[in-house]
Amino acid sequence: MTLNINTETLWIDTPHGQLFGCRWFPAAAAGDRTKSPIVLFHDSLGCVALWRDFPQLLCQATGREVIAYDRLGFGRSCAYPGQLPHHFIRDEAEHFFTHLLEALQIERFVALGHSVGGAMAATCASVHQQRCAALITVSAQAFVEDRTLQGIRTAKAQFEQPGQMARLEKYHGDKSPWVLAAWTETWLSPTFGDWTIESGIDAIRCPLLAIHGEHDEYGSTLHPRRIAELPASGGECLIIDGCHHVPHREAPEALLEAVTRFLADAH
Repeated sequence: MTLNINTETLWIDTPHGQLFGCRWFPAAAAGDRTKSPIVLFHDSLGCVALWRDFPQLLCQATGREVIAYDRLGFGRSCAYPGQLPHHFIRDEAEHFFTHLLEALQIERFVALGHSVGGAMAATCASVHQQRCAALITVSAQAFVEDRTLQGIRTAKAQFEQPGQMARLEKYHGDKSPWVLAAWTETWLSPTFGDWTIESGIDAIRCPLLAIHGEHDEYGSTLHPRRIAELPASGGECLIIDGCHHVPHREAPEALLEAVTRFLADAH
């Protein structure tokens, strides 16, 4: 069945500035609006626009509302006040995501996060465990691995080449230097080296699916296997053959099929 999808832009107030977001939902009576919406958490250089057509395809495939937002400092959201603290993942779950839940009056949600957004999704599932219906991580890191650091060092060197910052400026404007530093300098800092996904999680009471690309340049398949072992009501691990770090661009059909199957019985 082909659903007609509506799109709406959002502005969410927080004490530190506004967050920009979008929502995609089936047109009137076309989908099951009683099911929990899927909230997307973007990666370290990401924003709503960089999800491209994935939110609409996800809405179409699952029949669920999909919500994506730019974290403070990213995309069209307001600038972040100062440097990104090393506890930024837990901060997102306890503060900024809470403002989104309240502003949109969301009682139950499905958390889906890409890369560091996967760790944020997992932390939100823990902090808001009574409200999270399901958790999906995509290419998420569970700890600071040498492979992760090498991938970041390579990307940092590439952004030092002439014209490369223009790629970020297209989406983040004059916040781009902050966005790049928030990623590279945080993860490469020795004081961040002992971070683990477990450090911000108390308990997860929903089903969990950890998806990872076979050739992910920012983390081995140890990450999804470790995430799938988090204390949850059933954890699954899926490795997408031949895929690198961005399955929603490289293997969208495989990703959509996996997510749709996983959420078939979730409310």
